[in-house]
Amino acid sequence: MDNSKPAGTRQLKVARELQRDLAEIIRRKGMAAFGGAMVTVSEVRISPDLSIAKVFVSIFPSEKQGAVMQILEENKKSIRGELGREVSSQLRIVPDIDFLLDTSLDYAAHIDELLRK
Repeated sequence: MDNSKPAGTRQLKVARELQRDLAEIIRRKGMAAFGGAMVTVSEVRISPDLSIAKVFVSIFPSEKQGAVMQILEENKKSIRGELGREVSSQLRIVPDIDFLLDTSLDYAAHIDELLRK
């Protein structure tokens, strides 16, 4: 159970902007940078002080999740640098980025598979 208070309007706006910008940065890198996998930024949650962004990514095909998560971790600093250039006019500090795997698609596929049985 999540006991944190609901996100404020500014927090939500910043999270949406970061999601758009990060999705564009990843799109520009291309599928080849991620071993041919398709990477989608599905959600961004930002801390109340706007210092930490939890970036949820979904990866297709799911067999490449481990490798892609490693690539994202290894490139976190350069991605944050690119993000800084994108948001420098809106944010005073660029949040630290934590990449997390969004497993909701896998979960939905699993439920779908169970329902078909």
